[in-house]
Amino acid sequence: MRFPAGPGGRRKTNPDGSMTLMEHLYELRNRLFIALCAVGLGGVLGFVWWGVSAFGVPSLGDLITRPYCALPPTLRLTPNPGRCQLLQTAPFEVFTLRMQVGLAAGAVLTAPIWVYQIWAFITPGLYAKERKFAVTFVGAASVLFAGGAVLAYYVVPTGLSFLANLGGGEFITALTGGAYIGFLLTMLAVFGLTFELPLLVVMLNRVGVLPYAKLKRWQRGILFGLFVLAAVATPGNDPISMLALAGALVVLFEAAVLVARQHDRAVARRRAEQGWDDLDPDEASPLDDRVEPVPSDDATSRYDDAT
Repeated sequence: MRFPAGPGGRRKTNPDGSMTLMEHLYELRNRLFIALCAVGLGGVLGFVWWGVSAFGVPSLGDLITRPYCALPPTLRLTPNPGRCQLLQTAPFEVFTLRMQVGLAAGAVLTAPIWVYQIWAFITPGLYAKERKFAVTFVGAASVLFAGGAVLAYYVVPTGLSFLANLGGGEFITALTGGAYIGFLLTMLAVFGLTFELPLLVVMLNRVGVLPYAKLKRWQRGILFGLFVLAAVATPGNDPISMLALAGALVVLFEAAVLVARQHDRAVARRRAEQGWDDLDPDEASPLDDRVEPVPSDDATSRYDDAT
């Protein structure tokens, strides 16, 4: 299998960074291969980490089962006194679950590698201002997703305790490994993804789709919609998880509204300073439409690393 030259090599051949369609496909193949190898290696590390605790870091298995083990021993099945265990009801169920959790943990651990591969593929086609905007967007999205997942991790024990106590002591909780781990991963994903909604509001405001005036006018309806979303999205259907998610989304949405307000005020101030609002629509534009000459000694100065 022949691998073409990397980004540095193609730029030596094409100073403007341009590539043919086949070169784009070759580079996409190479970067996907590296990203998948990184995730696969991370999955192996996650599989080993399941039963290994080192350098003061708990094992992955302990981190996964900790919310379930936070239930009082009187509410969960304890076949071995002093130990907290989940049920295995099918052959190789534990191996499959360990692989799934290991891959998920590996994807998180190796995120800098595969995210960089994606970034390195798309960045030559962006202008400098677009690259700066994309870096801010990706960084904020990563922080918000991690914040939502952490909140879900600490909410799960309270939600499980509420659901387990509904039986009034007449039932005992004996969760299978697949049911519990599926529930936990779904909670982490739901909280992480819904935490991206305020970022979407800010981005739409930046491009002029959602100005602050509309957000202020629709605020009550949006807040009601956030509570409905929290009630529908949480897999446990317990009020603890719903209220925690809804409360966090309301706080983040209000923060996004404040950011939109400051942005729109800054835009209005710049328009007032430049006098755009005072222009007569029947007059010609004051913009200078003269074409500036390109220096002949630097033929590549008109490019901004765009393909």
